[in-house]
Amino acid sequence: MTSIPEADLSTAAWHKSSYSAGDGGDCLEVAAGNPTTVPVRDSKNPHGPKLLFRADSWAVFVNGLKASSTST
Repeated sequence: MTSIPEADLSTAAWHKSSYSAGDGGDCLEVAAGNPTTVPVRDSKNPHGPKLLFRADSWAVFVNGLKASSTST
């Protein structure tokens, strides 16, 4: 496992998925604009911890979700 350098997310613009319910429930938010990493946080705890994923790993994850949702 390798480490991802700390990112300054103080000015990040966070976005919820368009599939997210409007009730503020179980939602993740991602911040765009980082070419090599994808910051992710819990929308219910915006000041809590953030996770940083490598962009290529995040793309594989999202593509897997899309593929599984179209096969059901």
